[in-house]
Amino acid sequence: MLHAPRMIAAEIYRGSSYGPHHPLGIPRVSLVVDLVHALGWVDGENYSVGPLATPAQLARFHTPDYIAAVMQAERDQSLPEEMMQRYKLGKNGNPIYPEVFRRPATAAGSSILAAELLQDGGIIHHPAGGTHHGRAAEASGFCYFNDPVLGILALLDGGLDRILYVDIDAHHGDGVQLAFKDDERVLTVSVHQADLWPRTGDITDIAGGMARNLPVPAGMNDDEMRFVLFEYLLPLAAGFKPQAVVMQCGCDTLAEDPQSRQMLGNGSVWEVVKEFVGMAPRLMVLGGGGYNPYGVARCWAGIWAMLNKNEIPEKLPESAEEILRDIKWSHRLGREPATNLLTTLADDWRGGEIRAEVRGHVQFLKGYGV
Repeated sequence: MLHAPRMIAAEIYRGSSYGPHHPLGIPRVSLVVDLVHALGWVDGENYSVGPLATPAQLARFHTPDYIAAVMQAERDQSLPEEMMQRYKLGKNGNPIYPEVFRRPATAAGSSILAAELLQDGGIIHHPAGGTHHGRAAEASGFCYFNDPVLGILALLDGGLDRILYVDIDAHHGDGVQLAFKDDERVLTVSVHQADLWPRTGDITDIAGGMARNLPVPAGMNDDEMRFVLFEYLLPLAAGFKPQAVVMQCGCDTLAEDPQSRQMLGNGSVWEVVKEFVGMAPRLMVLGGGGYNPYGVARCWAGIWAMLNKNEIPEKLPESAEEILRDIKWSHRLGREPATNLLTTLADDWRGGEIRAEVRGHVQFLKGYGV
């Protein structure tokens, strides 16, 4: 039985990049791992190395021909044009890069491992997970294999039949919703920016009854996220009575992130995670989007602190600060970090008005019930 929270990560993310001109040409998971180590929050008792998913495991959701194509893309570092078009590999923001199979297959293997470790209950933090756009037979939105889907399927295969998926990434969790649109055992919930790619997840889209979508306008602040959490997400979860909660905690909603126009601080992201602890006997916390390396490292390290009830230091120790100061962010969207992004873990609370559109959307969704 798993009691204490456990982190799953791997060294494959260190140095792996989608390329210098890609939004994911930045370090992310390795920074989180290094920060929590520097803060003394992980050791051999609460850290596991994520395994590579086998083709057979991936085929629980993805088609064998697509899996073979991703493996071929890594081996040859190219594909014929026809295959690139068919599988969206090397197209549409999904580059062919040196670890194009092993990196997403490790994220998938880690979500499957998380599901196995959670069979008897517990909490898993898997920051490399959350690739929620992946489709069964094509890459989508920087996502090659859909590790949330594979993790949920592993939980279902273990005998569970009430799983709640909560997605707070700036982008709609379209791939997960699509995978479970006809499955009454899985309720998918997505809170996302209304005008962002993939421009799905309208508030009226309930995918046959097992999806809830809350598109929020640009500029969402911490008080609005708190309002959504307490007025909608937590009551919905309490009514659904899940046996497991899978959370996708993309932090591209942070004010400093270049890929959205939201204005959150990491405190409201941490609050969402903290409030879902104890909502079900099993909690799987995944990463997701996040394109400012300083914001990602601080946010996801803080999630690990929330899960373990660790005290957040007012000022980072020198060893942790050095990790952030050593970041190289050469993308055209890169920006010089504010001092607080180098010396602290917690953002100031970024509150503000709870706009009528946010209140109205919450009230509208309450009409659907669980």
